Amino acid sequence: MTPAELASVVLAAAHAVFEQRGLDRAALPASTVVERPRNPEHGDYASTLALQLSKKVGVPPRELATALADELGRAEGVKSVEIAGPGFLNIRLDAAAAGQLARVIVEAGAEYGRSDRLAGEKINLEFVSANPTGPVHIGGVRWAAVGDALSRLLRATGADVGTEYYFNDAGSQIDRFARSLLAASKGEPAPEDGYGGAYIAEIATEVQARRPEVRSLDDDAAQEVFRVEGVALMFDEIRSSLRDFGVEFDTYFNEKDLHDRGELDLALNRLRQQGHLYESEGATWLRTTDFGDDKDRVLRKSNGEWTYFAADCAYYLDKRERGFERVVIMLGADHHGYIGRMKAMAACFGDDPERNLEILIGQLVNLLRDGAPMRMSKRAGTVITLEDLVEAIGVDASRYALARYSSDSPIDIDIELWTRATRDNPVYYVQYVAARTAGVARNAAEVGLVPGDGDAFRPELLDHEKENELLKALAEFPAVVATAAELREPHRVARYLEESVAASYHRFYDNCRVLPLGDEEVTDLHRARLWLNNATRTVIANGLHLLGVSAPERM
Repeated sequence: MTPAELASVVLAAAHAVFEQRGLDRAALPASTVVERPRNPEHGDYASTLALQLSKKVGVPPRELATALADELGRAEGVKSVEIAGPGFLNIRLDAAAAGQLARVIVEAGAEYGRSDRLAGEKINLEFVSANPTGPVHIGGVRWAAVGDALSRLLRATGADVGTEYYFNDAGSQIDRFARSLLAASKGEPAPEDGYGGAYIAEIATEVQARRPEVRSLDDDAAQEVFRVEGVALMFDEIRSSLRDFGVEFDTYFNEKDLHDRGELDLALNRLRQQGHLYESEGATWLRTTDFGDDKDRVLRKSNGEWTYFAADCAYYLDKRERGFERVVIMLGADHHGYIGRMKAMAACFGDDPERNLEILIGQLVNLLRDGAPMRMSKRAGTVITLEDLVEAIGVDASRYALARYSSDSPIDIDIELWTRATRDNPVYYVQYVAARTAGVARNAAEVGLVPGDGDAFRPELLDHEKENELLKALAEFPAVVATAAELREPHRVARYLEESVAASYHRFYDNCRVLPLGDEEVTDLHRARLWLNNATRTVIANGLHLLGVSAPERM
């Protein structure tokens, strides 16, 4: 019996009690939840439904809990119900009802853990969006891992998600990039405000190979060639490195298109219609202070140039016009000040900033070698890049390490720890269970132990304490996925895989032998335990997939 099924049983018992007592059934919720108690001695699951309903119907909570316990005790699959404190219900399942979950998981396969919790939500998820002026640095890599995991979680809970990379190919940073390439082509040092690193010389050389005529152009014309060709080469490299990291986007959106299609003027007109623009000192301003911003923002300067914030406004409007009801943007720690102005901007368009716009801020990442932070990239010169991280610990460990922590906390990635083939390496600890469960299934087949069809499965035989513990851990997976998606916290999946599933499986493996010994005859208990082993493999594989990490069959 899954937690959702048990919750339905609890609610059905409440309906029966209310009918028996003539209570108003309108007070009953449409659904309820059951949770695992912190102390396993209190039972398999707990419900607070009696406490929730007591005031609504004027019945003391313990009295209502007693009636619910009596009704629940007659339900199929429920072994016992105890009342604790002011009206908590502690529920124990019989072994058959608990063990049946293994069959549910195995037969569901890749679908186990998925739900329609966020069905109907259309979400635009923008992440990374690094300027094409250099390789993706380690802060951007964090968003690549977390953002991709979040997109998988949102889709697993029924949301319609479009992932997006905002390609900033306009503005002063691109001009500085082009000047840096031009200087490198001449063998000159980078401009004072330019970009350094070996990659600049590499790109300059490649541009000259593609466009040899650039050598004969004057500086202004040559700089334009380096801008167009250099940005294209840099962005191709960014896309390639992200693809190798397992991250692809549904849409790569060029800022330049906003300008070329007149979308900045469209946004300006929309904001003017809403009554939030004014002119001052020759510039056009957006009155964001009306919605909590610390100051009003310039959209168009007195010389006619657009500001970056004007492009932000146009880009937000473009997303909303494409039908996305919720716009989620992931930004680095240095963008915390953007939250107020962006929320105010959404309000200026007539949107609900709390409903239509979400901004997630990610904190810094340090890569440690021998206990000291690495500061320099071999190629980028000033930052640690995606390639540096992958070269140091690999793709799986990189993605797991970056998604394992709450994105609002700084993290240190210790190269020695994340390359160690021991249980204190979190990704190794989880992937080892994936490999071990696959190995058990292979070895079982070699000795003629196969799970058989579902009708031959004897779930009531899974009555060992460690089997029950593992079943309860596996039962949590759908709720963990739903919560991680709703709270935008992929790290919950990683911690669950480590602390609940992997830990429980190791204890199960050590105490409950799956394979027969020597010439021992294969029994129904062996088969039941193989179902549980395979269910664990399914949950581990599904959870790792949500993080973009492989579930190896051998290690």
